[in-house]
Amino acid sequence: MSDAVVDPPPNPHATAEQVKAAYADPKLANVLYHDWEAGTYDEKWSISYDERCISYATDVFDAVAGEDGQPYPTAMELGSGTGFFLLNLMQGGVIKKGSVTDLSPGMVRVALRNAEKLGLDVDGRVADAERIPYPDNTFDLVVGHAVLHHIPDVPAALREVLRVLKPGGRFVFAGEPTKIGDFYARKLGQLTWWLTTNVTKFGPLSAWRRPQEELDESSRAAALEAVVDIHTFDPGDLERMARGAGATEVRAVTEEFAAALAGWPIRTFEAAVPAEKLTVRWRLFAYHLWLRLSALDKKILARVLPRQLFYNVMITGVKRP
Repeated sequence: MSDAVVDPPPNPHATAEQVKAAYADPKLANVLYHDWEAGTYDEKWSISYDERCISYATDVFDAVAGEDGQPYPTAMELGSGTGFFLLNLMQGGVIKKGSVTDLSPGMVRVALRNAEKLGLDVDGRVADAERIPYPDNTFDLVVGHAVLHHIPDVPAALREVLRVLKPGGRFVFAGEPTKIGDFYARKLGQLTWWLTTNVTKFGPLSAWRRPQEELDESSRAAALEAVVDIHTFDPGDLERMARGAGATEVRAVTEEFAAALAGWPIRTFEAAVPAEKLTVRWRLFAYHLWLRLSALDKKILARVLPRQLFYNVMITGVKRP
């Protein structure tokens, strides 16, 4: 990696022509969509860098990869977004030094700003997952959260991940949608959006309706989101894909069934109403409901339901020594 390489600047205000072109170019769509979302992404998805999200990130990591090897001396997050997964894993003691990479310059900028605020040792690059700009055998660990489903050529990206890993190094990807989970989550989201935006047109409930220009903007974003979300995964197929890329010790685990059935309508409702209506009491209710349903998923439903029914799939693998 040359020090002379300068990453492109963020473009949070895409033109109509750029958006039109993005419908035929998933990578351009990802850049435009995520540059536009970068400044508000953490708020939209209730991302924080405190005990709540530290516990979530470390629990997810340990569920698929276990605790052996921690702390990892060096790690890279692929498609880091604002740094949610890497930064919380660093705070949780899983990783010592990190690097953030994303196709969106806006996301890399926000991730580095978040890392600086937290006092974490992190660098970053704008990076195409199919051509990662780091030398062979650089990292002990590569992680990603909700990134693989955005990448056009997932096998190529997995080969690149294995290339930049040191021999014996591990990758962990989490937060990827399953085929069945994505189907019911989208249907629940669409129904919730339609009900909320229509019911709040009338009478005393109109105070719960977001301004029309914000709803229009959200609708345009949702339309572009359909372009950036390229894949859904069957857990077994994802395992075979990782082995085909050259990984060993491959294992996929799924999570969130009851939690997803409640979580998607709640998140969609929150996107459709004014932010000031979402009180601390509401947010605590939503969070504790998610905790209870996640516990139900882990302790009971994961034992009796096929893993394909759950919304999220996580996968890990190791580069051959």
